[in-house]
Amino acid sequence: MTRFGTLAGGGDVDRLVISAGDLTAAILTFGAILQDVRLAGLGHSLTLGSDVLAAYEGPYNSFGSIIGPVANRIRNATAQLDGTTLHFEPNMIGGHTLHSGKAGLRKKLWQVVDHQPDRLTLRAEAEDSEGGFPGYRSWQVTYVAEAPATLTMTLTASTDAPTLMNTVNHSYWNLDGSPTYHGHTLRLAADRYLPVNEMLLPTGQIASVGSTAFDYRSPQTLGPQTMVDHNFCLSDGRAPLRPVAWLTGTSGVTMEMSTTEPGLQVYDGNTIRSDGFPGHHGTPYGLQAGLALEAQFWPDAPANPNFPSIRLDPGQPREQVTRWAFGKSG
Repeated sequence: MTRFGTLAGGGDVDRLVISAGDLTAAILTFGAILQDVRLAGLGHSLTLGSDVLAAYEGPYNSFGSIIGPVANRIRNATAQLDGTTLHFEPNMIGGHTLHSGKAGLRKKLWQVVDHQPDRLTLRAEAEDSEGGFPGYRSWQVTYVAEAPATLTMTLTASTDAPTLMNTVNHSYWNLDGSPTYHGHTLRLAADRYLPVNEMLLPTGQIASVGSTAFDYRSPQTLGPQTMVDHNFCLSDGRAPLRPVAWLTGTSGVTMEMSTTEPGLQVYDGNTIRSDGFPGHHGTPYGLQAGLALEAQFWPDAPANPNFPSIRLDPGQPREQVTRWAFGKSG
């Protein structure tokens, strides 16, 4: 464990490293950020990150972090729960909520519960009504490295009152260590997706990917034309851990992503900005520097009763698992 820096508002942030086989990963206690992922023999990180803490308080505030208690969008910054209207921070144009606002998990200092050479467990808590979400809530995340090159994230959440919960890891991936992900190929195990309106809110329709630009059932090459910020419907509810996404770089580096979650938000990184902060290349990141693959429940679920529910009740802790398996072909 090494000191990574001190937050502008106070609080020391540590960097912890785990490894097994050919894989090494670094995690920050701020936001439980997956800051660095490396394969033996490669000179670059497979995920976007920075060595400067101020970058994570600024334009890189979602890079690699745990997003919650409710990731993605909440329409009109309100939701109904048991006859009560909940109000959240309207931090999007149009008065909607994105990633739970300033009170979200990505802004928290997580506490170290356990750290071993191949695994790390962190814990965070939120008081009742923090961010507008009811219940005293607690989260625990465990990252485990396994040979030959696999990283597994297990995230559990519990509450003492009915609440809303939809947590994700928001890592951006670029397997080549290049300025953009152009030339990567992506395949998804999804035959449905959620169309969105001009505010990127789901319209409520659940559509087939067939004959659309969102058909990734066979590998598609990513490039400047890639425009996607949509949820892909993997299932109608949580499922046993299964592969859902396959990303391959032009260098032959591969990533297979598995999850228990019913949705996968794919975001093209078309609004990535750096404000001058360096990334792992030593230079600022630009548009499409990385592709976000966010395993989640479907967005804006409270406003769409036909979507899988994100309600969480006392005595029913929720566990989600996401696994990234890396390799190199050729």
